[in-house]
Amino acid sequence: MTAQKAVGQWLRLVVADAELSPYLIGVDLDRLGAHLAASLAAALDGQPIPDPWRGIGLSEAQHRRIVDYLAGVLWALGLSDDRVARARRAFAGEVGE
Repeated sequence: MTAQKAVGQWLRLVVADAELSPYLIGVDLDRLGAHLAASLAAALDGQPIPDPWRGIGLSEAQHRRIVDYLAGVLWALGLSDDRVARARRAFAGEVGE
């Protein structure tokens, strides 16, 4: 599994979500994807990351749904529960392992 592959699947889910897709109008998805892939790789290595989804006006519930999409993609790609949890915590803005 590469971070880029996971992010590609993740972004497709977010873009297909009728409630979330309006937040991506005018966003350079290639640039966002590259940033998300770098952030995901860092998160999976246990490094803290600034949440790239913050600041675009999402509600807490919408933000949680985006993080849930990521967890689902990573789980489907066969990552261990520990790595999925690590990524989920990093993108949810939680601290700790």
